[in-house]
Amino acid sequence: MLERFTRPKKISPAGTYRVDVVSLPEELDFEIDLPIEIQYILRKYPQYQPRIKKILSEGKAIGVRTVLRTPENILQAVHTISVHSQGNYIITWLPELLRSKHRPVFIRQDLEAANERGENLEKAVETILRDRLRFKRLVLIDEENIGITPNEQQFMTELSEIIYPLAIDYSVFRVVADNARERTRIAQGIIKALLIIGPVAHILEKFAAGIGKIFAASADDLLGETAELSALRGSGFTWKQLAKRSRILIPVFALATWGAFSVEGFIEHDRLILAGVVFGLSAVALSLTTAIQSYFMYLSNLKKLSIEGKVVTNRNTSLARLALRQDFTNPARLGLLLGAGLAPFMGIAGALSGLMHNGWVLAGIGSTESIVAGLTVLFADFLNEWRFRRRLQKSL
Repeated sequence: MLERFTRPKKISPAGTYRVDVVSLPEELDFEIDLPIEIQYILRKYPQYQPRIKKILSEGKAIGVRTVLRTPENILQAVHTISVHSQGNYIITWLPELLRSKHRPVFIRQDLEAANERGENLEKAVETILRDRLRFKRLVLIDEENIGITPNEQQFMTELSEIIYPLAIDYSVFRVVADNARERTRIAQGIIKALLIIGPVAHILEKFAAGIGKIFAASADDLLGETAELSALRGSGFTWKQLAKRSRILIPVFALATWGAFSVEGFIEHDRLILAGVVFGLSAVALSLTTAIQSYFMYLSNLKKLSIEGKVVTNRNTSLARLALRQDFTNPARLGLLLGAGLAPFMGIAGALSGLMHNGWVLAGIGSTESIVAGLTVLFADFLNEWRFRRRLQKSL
């Protein structure tokens, strides 16, 4: 019933795939410029190069079709399995399902609870398995419209089997990355909110410096908490689970507000470094507390999965490490932690420079973690693609 609030439907953008084409035989002489999948074939199986060159010289072209956004039916299937049987986890079962068809463990209660909500876990697994190879495909293009022979079709099948490891690695990367993107879309809005926080804090500071500092230190934290709640709801946590966080968050927020209000007194008594540290910590107290709580929520769910036999760990993979890995699929998490570490130093710099009465400086210091997190989210796609391609290059 509340499914539409748990994860909003994704609107598929125009052009969700890319095709890299090799059309001329001469292109094979410039290996570094070829699609990485073709490079992989030529380096691992050089005996195929004459046959590829022959096809290219006969009016055909070889294309590498890459899906740039995970299809909605797969995302929906992943979400269904994650929420209704896997404690809101992705990394504990999805890579193995995609790579080796190792199905996630369902207990009877999972199947019954999912059926009551109109979901079918087995059908969701079949959807993922059916479409798991569509993310990366080799296609033969008949540029001269002379027809494709059965032998050429068989040859393309052979080439597709060769790049199977790359195709599976990409499917894992693509689904996990797109799942994380959906859960963190609202985080990008936090940066835009800074444009409002700055001038409002500046206006308030003109009338009552302490109030302006309180607003600058806490307003973006409240926005950050809203983003965190949305991300956790998108991952499948219930409102009841999220409400329990308030028992700790409210006292922390009160303490952070008191700290921000105390900064003015520290500045008047020329205790500038202390003023900067207190203001910086007040600005990130709620964010840090939120991050810690989120980690323990994931860890608690993981312990339940382990008891049910759904997660198997070894000496190199502890439950704590798995919980961290799942939490860090959120691209804003690393940014928030980096920003939280920088905030006290930014506060010290602001206090020593005598700019603590400037609303823009207040907003900048108070929103350090939001700015870093937002930039991390904005460049997450680029960084993830770069890291993935770099890993592929090393495998050649």
